Amino acid sequence: MESVDVVVIGAGFAGLIAARELGDAGLSVVVLEARDRVGGRTWTDRRFGHDLELGGTWVHWVQPHTWAEMTRYGREIERSPSAEEAYWRDADGASRRGTIAEFMALIDDGQQRIIDDVREAIPRGVAPTAGSISQLDDLSVQDRIDALALDPEARAANEAVWVGHVNAPLDQVGLSSALRWVAATGGHWQLMHEASATYRVVGGMSAFTSAIAEDVRGEVRLEAAVRSVSDAADGATVELVDGSRIHARRIICTVPVNAISTIAFDPPLPDAWQRLGAERVASQGTKAWIRARGHVTRFFAYASQHDPLSVLKAEYYGSDADGDYTLLVAFGPDHTRLDLDDLSAVQAAVDAFRPGIEVTGATGHDWMADPLSQNTWMTHRPGQLTRYLDDLQRPHGAVHFATTDNANLWGGFVDGAIESALRESRRIAAALA
Repeated sequence: MESVDVVVIGAGFAGLIAARELGDAGLSVVVLEARDRVGGRTWTDRRFGHDLELGGTWVHWVQPHTWAEMTRYGREIERSPSAEEAYWRDADGASRRGTIAEFMALIDDGQQRIIDDVREAIPRGVAPTAGSISQLDDLSVQDRIDALALDPEARAANEAVWVGHVNAPLDQVGLSSALRWVAATGGHWQLMHEASATYRVVGGMSAFTSAIAEDVRGEVRLEAAVRSVSDAADGATVELVDGSRIHARRIICTVPVNAISTIAFDPPLPDAWQRLGAERVASQGTKAWIRARGHVTRFFAYASQHDPLSVLKAEYYGSDADGDYTLLVAFGPDHTRLDLDDLSAVQAAVDAFRPGIEVTGATGHDWMADPLSQNTWMTHRPGQLTRYLDDLQRPHGAVHFATTDNANLWGGFVDGAIESALRESRRIAAALA
């Protein structure tokens, strides 16, 4: 049976960076990735004549771990195109067109009041369970908005904005998910919005993760799905679906909490992992790329959280044999509400909040239906942050857990994946020294 110091399960940002760090520390490492590519829930794919990000996309310099890796690998950023006009629902539910300034004025009061107690709730972004958040964690984002008594137009707009961030119906998302991200930006909701939806990586996320993979001193094995992990006094044994086995002194598991049950652990996973896996985290939404005829004036649009799509914005222009086109990116709260292969349904979803666009194609990846992820980006349900986070960070025998799902500062983002990888690789390097 093959033997190494560390087996890393998963070749997303967390797995690759953990493997790189452990290899640099002089330990032998093997990375096992069930997919035929590296990157995990980041994936740049060529569709509609463009390199499109099907998963995680936006980065920012206020995300310290991501920015350090961007600097290390010489990655540049580019801004998503600025919108020239905005669309949202008026008090009667009809689509309204206005200026960017008008929309920002509409949401300003509500956005501030949603997170107004952030500095008491989470005084330090790096310690998201400290502060008065323990008294607030049972609240949902919807509970907070309901308490504000906003007028119907402002309410719908503020709800749609937050659906775009948390990727789920707001009554299923903990207020903690909103507060912790704003805490990471010093309490400024405007900066949080910019950090999470403005700047892309030049060359794409897949090129970024491929560059990290090249720095891994050990082997990165693709299409190597893990069936089980058995822990013993002398380390742990990983069995792959193909029947092969690897013994390691330590294991780093980077599988998202919703999908970790696809691997059999002996002894069983700690109670926090089992309970949270059964509850599921809140994220359940969709990300779609939509091809529209002609060069549409650059815009962003918000519908409501009850629509198949809640957020829509123009990202790219192009031309081909069929003429000019615009590529739009959209987000919705529930992946079951819209079939991207049904263009008539996609057209109806777009018409609901941005009339006058002719849809000619749609594509995406259903991360919820993907057995290796079973969620998009992590957002907590009410109560989950303070109930589980500390326990999710603890090693279990020879098994360590590194995932954005158990990060402190930017949980749910690439930055969180990197943070957790550095944390666990440091623990293992110290233990095996």
